[in-house]
Amino acid sequence: MFSEFDFSCTEIRDVFPRLSNLGTSSLGEDSDMCGDTLDEAIRDGPRGRNLQFNLEAIQELQKLLGFTNKEIDRITQTWVLLSVDPKADVEEPPNWGRYSTYRAFWEAVLRAFVTHVEIQKHMDV
Repeated sequence: MFSEFDFSCTEIRDVFPRLSNLGTSSLGEDSDMCGDTLDEAIRDGPRGRNLQFNLEAIQELQKLLGFTNKEIDRITQTWVLLSVDPKADVEEPPNWGRYSTYRAFWEAVLRAFVTHVEIQKHMDV
């Protein structure tokens, strides 16, 4: 693992490859193509991905949320995992929405994955 003071972009990609992948798709520059609001773009994250990807993304999200708020902020603000700022108050698209903290944002992403129908089916087995 790494300490909060040596989060290189390469290390972040290596530790969080699935989250990095989301940052180039539903949570990337064109996230507004995945929904009319940030919450819709978040819910789009697990759609169209295989079960293995989603389970690994859940593990990565749990690992990320195990860090302190300061560490989560530092990791997120490298912009390796995201191309959009979930804390920004954007004008376009209207009513996009935002989160007060990066932790709150990542918690919402985790909820989207664990409540996704395919994950729920897997958990019921």
